[in-house]
Amino acid sequence: MSEKKTVKVTLVKSPIGTNADHRATVRGLGLKKLNHSRVLVDTPEVRGMIKKVAFLVRAE
Repeated sequence: MSEKKTVKVTLVKSPIGTNADHRATVRGLGLKKLNHSRVLVDTPEVRGMIKKVAFLVRAE
């Protein structure tokens, strides 16, 4: 059985002042507060969301 690859995403900049679509993407990633991290399955959908808000998050 193969393990699913994961990516750790951390919110490093506040989404206040960004457009509503970017705020919704941050919430869709499950990030609520600054420095809040989530470990997500590495899928093309998640990669696209990270790329869209790359200026707000750090991915490891």
